[in-house]
Amino acid sequence: MGNLAIAPPDQSKRRIALLLVNCCIPALTVTSLPTMSTSSLVIALTKGRILRETLPLFRRAGIVPSEEITSSRKLLFDTNLPNVKLMVIRGSDVPTYVEFGSADMGVAGKDLVLEYGCEGFYEPLDLRIAVCRLMTAQRNGEDLPTGRLRVATKFTNIAKRYFAEQGQQIELIKLNGALELAPAMGLADVIVDIVDSGKTLNANGLEAKETIAEISSRLIVNKAAMKIKHALVTDVLNKLKYAVNDGQDCASQSV
Repeated sequence: MGNLAIAPPDQSKRRIALLLVNCCIPALTVTSLPTMSTSSLVIALTKGRILRETLPLFRRAGIVPSEEITSSRKLLFDTNLPNVKLMVIRGSDVPTYVEFGSADMGVAGKDLVLEYGCEGFYEPLDLRIAVCRLMTAQRNGEDLPTGRLRVATKFTNIAKRYFAEQGQQIELIKLNGALELAPAMGLADVIVDIVDSGKTLNANGLEAKETIAEISSRLIVNKAAMKIKHALVTDVLNKLKYAVNDGQDCASQSV
């Protein structure tokens, strides 16, 4: 009798398993990924001070939320326009939502646009609200030490670029709040922060020094939405341009 080739037990089990898969399991169908709706717009708004200035601007543009945003715990709101919704989120998240298309448009401070980078969206309009400056500040009446500076900020990318342009070596210290305490407690030599009136700096023994950027709120637009929803995006953009430029109230034209 000739020699029979007997497959090892493990190999035989694998062959049986493959036969069962091929015979018993129907072919899988690949469903298409969700596509961007072309019939509606979602606009991401920034919470806090910017929101308080954004809502009157949107109202002048004829875009009015269907309920009071400031007293609601909801994050997504219908408006008087059937194809426009408003989303209310943290300012630092607005560029991310817009870049990845979860929001078609957004309102974000120029500081966040500079920090985040604008490769993933367009910045077609300066809304001229929430105006302030991004500045350096240090202890009042004191000279900075020579050599490497310790810089505390939440705007690490901006600070890194700014001091590199100045030819100044720095050690970055990332803080998300209470920046004014950093020099007083010996944590940093300089801070980089938003300055409005300067009263908070003065109250903590600091003085504003160099202006890095003039800041205001900007309208940003997802690049894909600009193409796919061009008519809707352009309509909202024109309404806001009209409101920003102190045109007559256009609510009656949009209802």
